[in-house]
Amino acid sequence: MEVEILNGSMKIEIFYDRQDRDYEDNICVRIKESGPEDEKIMYANETNLFITAQQARQLAEMLLTVADHSNHASR
Repeated sequence: MEVEILNGSMKIEIFYDRQDRDYEDNICVRIKESGPEDEKIMYANETNLFITAQQARQLAEMLLTVADHSNHASR
């Protein structure tokens, strides 16, 4: 799964990393940034964050909660 943010200059990809299946933190959140160097906010063009299934569920829950608040506020 991948989503583009910041007018397409940043992509967030989330996937289960089968190569790391023996580790608890086997869900990868990959952040890639493209665009002009003077507009970038990251030092590297790409970074990977490995999280556990529990952390993924917590992030998902937090995102859904704030998305609900955002939807209600814009009504």
